[in-house]
Amino acid sequence: MRIIFIRHGDPDYVNDSLTEKGIREAKLLSDRVINWPVGQFYCSPLGRARQTASYTLERLGRDAITYDWMKEFAYRIEDPTTGRVGVPWDFMPEYWTEIPQMYDKKDWACTDIYLSNPELVPAYHKTCEGLDRLIAEYGYIRHHNYYKNTHHPQSENRHADDTIVIFCHLGITCVMMSHLLGISPVLLLHGMYLAPTSVTVLATEERQNSAAYFRAQVIGDTRHLAQGAEPISAAGYFTDVFEG
Repeated sequence: MRIIFIRHGDPDYVNDSLTEKGIREAKLLSDRVINWPVGQFYCSPLGRARQTASYTLERLGRDAITYDWMKEFAYRIEDPTTGRVGVPWDFMPEYWTEIPQMYDKKDWACTDIYLSNPELVPAYHKTCEGLDRLIAEYGYIRHHNYYKNTHHPQSENRHADDTIVIFCHLGITCVMMSHLLGISPVLLLHGMYLAPTSVTVLATEERQNSAAYFRAQVIGDTRHLAQGAEPISAAGYFTDVFEG
């Protein structure tokens, strides 16, 4: 099974839509996605993700299934360093790196900062549960920290060819990847940048029996922007974007 995460285009957060640049990015993205063998499209309910998806879906004559748990993971908290109230990441390194629990795939949720918003940790678990239900529809059942392929357990070609695309956001992609890979979401949120309309691909490796583990092939790819001579957006990034 293959899961492709796509971040929305350059955002107008005030209006929950795309900027003119974001529209150009989404159109270039559609040139790429229409050639993929996608079984089903999924989408965040937020406007900027739906608008990004619309350019691909209209060209294909397809629809996307929307789930509320795919919306951005924007459960507001107060940054203890800056006093900023906003998304639950972008902390200063001198703060979060000094807390050992932040590096643990379970204990990060027990830290004071993440407990300060009582909706945050339950929302994380709701997202993980929603993702597992979705994957189960394709025959992959969560078993401890990996999945079991119940549809093709004895297939000579153990890699089921289902491909799904999820149009969503930077934060929620990190949350979902943390569950699939068994990594603290804090590390992904602070250590990985996914540019607008970037493509991230995870696929199951199924080397023995029915055991399946998701492994990242591509993270944050923007080749469609380079091919269209469109600069990479730095929305959500705090240094210069490399255009090479």
